[in-house]
Amino acid sequence: MEMAMTARRLPVGLRVLAALGVAWNVFGIVQWSGQVFATPTMLMAKGMTQAQATLYAALPAWMTTVFAIGVFGGTVGALLLLAGRRAATTALAVSLVGYVALYIGDITEGVFAAFGVPQVIILSTVVAIAVGLLTLALHADRRGWLR
Repeated sequence: MEMAMTARRLPVGLRVLAALGVAWNVFGIVQWSGQVFATPTMLMAKGMTQAQATLYAALPAWMTTVFAIGVFGGTVGALLLLAGRRAATTALAVSLVGYVALYIGDITEGVFAAFGVPQVIILSTVVAIAVGLLTLALHADRRGWLR
């Protein structure tokens, strides 16, 4: 009951953005699971060149791990934000760290070079959304909307 009372104090706009954050990160979990189980043949069937598919399938495990930290941290953080919980800021900060590490990995492991501008735009958007969700949670906390 206490959590429901806290959630009612949250402005409607914040709840809508938090719900969109949940949906966005669930979509990210789908993308992550597709990466975890992908083979070069599957990736080529989705339109990648052989070189791209080989690179993508051979990425180091730490990249899959930081991707998981980003999407699962973002999902948990957005759910906590929707519930009006202060722990949302921690979860969303962890998510952002995961996404920044993934961005660095895309640079150092040659993903941006292999996939070009579209990949840079996609991952830049992911990082920007993670920053936005964290900023939203910090704002809500400063306003006293989170417990």
